[in-house]
Order: sequence, then C-alpha cells, then structure tokens
Amino acid sequence: MIFLRRRELPPLLRAIHDPPRRLYLRGNADATVLAEPAVAIVGARACSPYGAQIARMLGRELAAAGIVVVSGLARGIDGEAHRGALETDGNTVAVLGCGIDRDYPAAHTTLARSIAERSLVVSEYEPGVEPAPWRFPARNRIIAGLCAATIVVEARERSGALITADFSLEEGREVFAVPGEITSSLSVGTNALLRLGATPLTAAADVLESLGIEPPNRATFDNPILDLLPATADELVRKTGLGVGEVIAALAELDVAGLASEGDGVYRRLA
Repeated sequence: MIFLRRRELPPLLRAIHDPPRRLYLRGNADATVLAEPAVAIVGARACSPYGAQIARMLGRELAAAGIVVVSGLARGIDGEAHRGALETDGNTVAVLGCGIDRDYPAAHTTLARSIAERSLVVSEYEPGVEPAPWRFPARNRIIAGLCAATIVVEARERSGALITADFSLEEGREVFAVPGEITSSLSVGTNALLRLGATPLTAAADVLESLGIEPPNRATFDNPILDLLPATADELVRKTGLGVGEVIAALAELDVAGLASEGDGVYRRLA
C-alpha cells in the first residue's frame, strides 16, 4: 500500500492546522499531482439539475486549464465535478472519508475506478476502515488543505460543504460561491457565504484569474442548444426533446460561461 508520511505531504496540505499523519494513495498518477495547482469543488448531495450542470462545467473547464479538481466522491455536486474533469485530459483527486480500499458511496464505484485510472483516490484511513459520519467532516479538511481555493456550488444551511469552506477560510485560502435563487433551500448556504464575504463565482475564468492562469480557448464548447439560439426556453424544449429542467440547466451553463444571455424571455447567443 502506497502512502505519504506527514513530512512527505504536498506543501499546502502539510501547512494546515491538523495535517494527516499519513495519506494513503490509490491510482495511476504520481503523488506529485497533489502538489500541482488545485481547486476544490463541493456542494449538496441532493443537488438541482442546475447545480449538477454548473459543477460539471466547472470541473471540465478548470481541468482543461490544468487545474487539479479535488472533491469528495459523494453524490451530487462532488460526483459531477469529478465527471467534468474526466471529460478532459486533466486530473481530478477524490478524497475518501473511509479506508483507502473502499469506494463510498458504492454507487460511485465505477467513477472511483475511472478517477484511479487517470489520477488519484486518497484517504488518511488505512484499508478496512468503515465509513462513519464523523469521518466526513475530518475528510473535508484534507479537501480544503490540498487546494488553493474552494468552490461551493450549492449548499443547504447545514451542508458539509460549508465545513470545507470554513477549513479553507481558516487556512487563508480563497472561497468562491455560486449565487443561487433566494427562494431555494439549496442556495441558503452559498448565499450565506456571499454575505460573509466569499467571492461570487460567475465563470471558471474567475477562479483562473485569481490563480494567475490564462483561460483556455473555448472554441469547442459543448452544449446541445448553443446552435439553436435565439429561442425561448419553451421553443428549445420542443426542438430538442429535452426536459424543462435539462434545458434550463443548459441555458444556465451558457449564461455562466458568458456565451448566451436572456432578454424578454428570449435567449441569444453572444459573440
């Protein structure tokens, strides 16, 4: 079993208040990946279609720009961030709240295998350690500790993602929050972060700019409705056969990416 001792941890993780005594590794990437520029993407397990779309887009765009995308392999935002990164040639790291030999949740076994084939799955827990509720908040300090910044996409009032954001703030790292609808319970946590001074995230370029990294060329942006604009949301539902939620999520992705805007109910492509 491969592991890093405390003195071998990457500098950002070694610098946190309570670094792990050991960090176990599973995967085909070299441990030096953990010292590359990294950003955490975290959020609600029971996320909205909008949140899932945004997490996947951010994972994809940041990984394509050479950023290591770090998350916790959980359902919802975590899983979508990992999947987005895997759609590129970049790296994504999953941090477990159980033994390094476990894939939790079991529904993400295939996803964990895909991450290990490309990058790394890591844990401070040796093989055989069962998942336990208290291990996941502890796990979150490692997610934050590996990264120069943390992005919270959607979070309820008591979301574990807010614990990750708190760890990031305590270590002097930047926290980004995706603004959400004020009527949605999934926006309570992110909007609270914004009130406390988190940086609003409107595009992956916001994060890249904070890290001093030039955004990659977006000429090959993949969105099923981009070429159908201008159109209303109802027209797009009829033309594509997609569900209303899928269309709204795709439009939100275009809006966040700065490729489309809405006026008087009509969505138009931007230059």
